[in-house]
Amino acid sequence: MCGQTNGENPLRFSKIAFRASEAKAAQDAYAALTTAYTAVPAEEADVIVALGGDGFMLQTLHETQKLKLPVYGMNCGTIGFLMNAYGTEGLLERLDASEEATINPLKMKATSADGTVTKALAINEVSLLRAGPQAAKLRIFIDGKERMPELVCDGVLIATPAGSTAYNYSAHGPIIPIGSEVLALTPMAAFRPRRWRGALLPKSAVIRIEVLEPQKRPVRADADTRAVPEVVSVEIRSEPKVRHRILFDPGHGLEERLIVEQFA
Repeated sequence: MCGQTNGENPLRFSKIAFRASEAKAAQDAYAALTTAYTAVPAEEADVIVALGGDGFMLQTLHETQKLKLPVYGMNCGTIGFLMNAYGTEGLLERLDASEEATINPLKMKATSADGTVTKALAINEVSLLRAGPQAAKLRIFIDGKERMPELVCDGVLIATPAGSTAYNYSAHGPIIPIGSEVLALTPMAAFRPRRWRGALLPKSAVIRIEVLEPQKRPVRADADTRAVPEVVSVEIRSEPKVRHRILFDPGHGLEERLIVEQFA
């Protein structure tokens, strides 16, 4: 086993918990790293190393949220915007030199047609998507004021800066710098108003979306991977009480990646 010290200087992180997705590459990486480094349970760790892709990183952040530990991702999947390059050598030194980014998730409160209320957190985005053959009809309120009486579309999403390069960017939404105190509200295939491209909103905004004609035009709400079918209204706001800590190799943090993405 490799030691958890760096010469005479104490390391920032000395107790590592490893988590891996079910993908073979991630499982192979897990075997290699837990052979090379001393591993501890997450409850005893001061850092978590997540092996997989962005989807597994989001899963890890959600599942370990209460531990309030920083998470260092190593890419063993197909997409790795939130991940660092994989390598077995020098992990302790990489963790010691890493840069930390802190992000707040979105809090979703979704009301279904039967009156059920579902609450969930989303690190990337909350999306409302049509769940039938006809386009969705939505009404949008910002801080209690009606801003759009009717949006006919395939769906709409609210993205954090960390999630702005994911689904939001694919839907032609803006990339938001990580330090920005704004959220992106982006429509998907808007039919009416046809040329509406969405809006940038203050991070403090409370967004309420009501589904018009929900029986004829059913809509599903997703908070990252948490899906709620047949919603009639959804309220979304940033949740400052929850802080996710993500570690990146020097010079490859979220802020730099967001800039690079815009010039790709």
